[in-house]
Formats: sequence, C-alpha cells, structure tokens
Amino acid sequence: MNKKLLKLFVKLLLTGAALYLVFSKIDAQATWLVIKEAHKGWLLLAWLLFVISKIFCAFRLNVYFRDIGINISQLKNIKLYGIGMFYNLFLPGGIGGDGYKVYLLNKTHDSSIKQLLNAVLLDRGNGLAVLLFLLFGIMLFLNLEWPLPITFAMAGTLGMLAVPPGLFLVMRLFFPSFMGSILSTTGYSFLNQVIQLFSAFFILLSLGIQSHYLEYLFVFLLSSTVSVLPLTIGGVGARELVFVFAHDYVGIDKNAAVAFSLLFFVITAFTSFSGAFLRFRVQNEKGQEAKT
Repeated sequence: MNKKLLKLFVKLLLTGAALYLVFSKIDAQATWLVIKEAHKGWLLLAWLLFVISKIFCAFRLNVYFRDIGINISQLKNIKLYGIGMFYNLFLPGGIGGDGYKVYLLNKTHDSSIKQLLNAVLLDRGNGLAVLLFLLFGIMLFLNLEWPLPITFAMAGTLGMLAVPPGLFLVMRLFFPSFMGSILSTTGYSFLNQVIQLFSAFFILLSLGIQSHYLEYLFVFLLSSTVSVLPLTIGGVGARELVFVFAHDYVGIDKNAAVAFSLLFFVITAFTSFSGAFLRFRVQNEKGQEAKT
C-alpha cells in the first residue's frame, strides 16, 4: 500500500470512528427530525453567505499570488479556488486542492514551488489566525466554568491580545516577502470569517434555535479550528465530536448541535462540488485551445 492510499485509509478509519462515536451519543432519529424540519429559506441564505465568504478567501489567496509575481484575473482565480475546494473535500487521498493549485501555477507561470507552497500555507494560516481571534472575542461574552485559575473572559482577552503580534512575528520570520500585503489579506480573512458566522447564525435560525446563539457560534468556531487538522475527510466527524462533547459545558442541545454541524457540512459539500463543473469547463477550454 503506497503512502497516499495509507493516508486515505487512516482518514476514512478516523472519520468512521468519529461518526460512530457521535451517533452513539445522540438520538439519531431526533437529529434527523431537526434536519428534516429545517427552514429552507434560512438555509438558502446561509448557503449564499457561505459562497460569498469563499469568494473573499479566493481574493485573499490571489493577493498572495501577486506577492510572488503571479497575475491572474479574479475570475480565473475563483475558478481555481473552487476546483481546489472540490479536490480537498472529494479527493482527500490524491493530490489535494492546495497541491493542484501549486502544480498548475508552477506549470503555467513557471513559479517557484517553494513560493507557491508558502502562498497556500500562509493563506490557511492567516485565516486560522483570524478564526482564533474571533473565537477569543466571543469568549469575552461567555461566563463558562473551566479548570484554569483565570476567568473565561480574561482568557479570551489574553488570546485576542496574543494573536495579532503572533501573526506578525510568524510572517516576519518565515514569510517576509508577504509582509506588504498583511493588512489586505487579514481584512479578507475577517470578511470571510465574519460572513461565515452569519451563515452559521442563519443555519441556527433554520433549525428553530432561539437561544444560546453565542454558545453555538463559539463551539462552531472551536470545531472549525479542530477541523483544520487533516484527521478526517473534510472535517466530518471531528466537527460533530466537538459539538457533542461541548454541549454540557456551554448549555446547548447536542441533537440540534449535531444537526447544525451536519447541515454546515452539506452546504460546504454542495459548494465544493461546483468545483467539479469548473474543472470540466477548464478541461473543455484547454481542449478547444489545443484544436485551434
């Protein structure tokens, strides 16, 4: 078994184990009923906002590409980003979305693979930094018990104070050629994450959840942080586990929480699947160019 197949097998195993653990701790029938009765209008709005958030992600990545001398139109960049989303979610054992972007741009623009890898890595890192900043920000408004000797709000304050200099230091030490775009790329990250929070909020409304909004959004951001780790397929199972284990601490309904997480994944998967059509169109365009 080669390394790629082994990696895929381990991911499938972890995904299956996580989902088994999740569904062993919830009422699957009650969760399905919550999903079945979700308000379609709010879900549509949540999906539209999610798409918009991903467009800002693509804009951020294109800034990094321009930092290393790659100039492509925003439309082509959005197509490339969409194809990358499809590869990341549906072909986790293969080249992956980031690998595809690096391969294609290295081939078409003769750019350094190291620079391209730095661009896609920093794209993810910048988004994660802003996600953590917002996570710590929500902690200011929650009064939860936890084992550390400082209050939850104080921990959030310290976290918010640590993230900006931490991001600046990492970029200065490891990505100095991208320092000139730190404000614009971080701005796009804020737009992406805030709009995704609104998308999550409308999913909560679709499920008829009428309280504990901040608690749900806090766990949503926490689960998004965990899903960044490449342990399961598209973060499936990992997100739901966070909601299941967090419900007692933050006072949310675990069946509704898992329903929320699954609906967010469906929205992500539906959006990512559009990358397959974009890939098909790109191949057709190349074929037509070759004929002419």
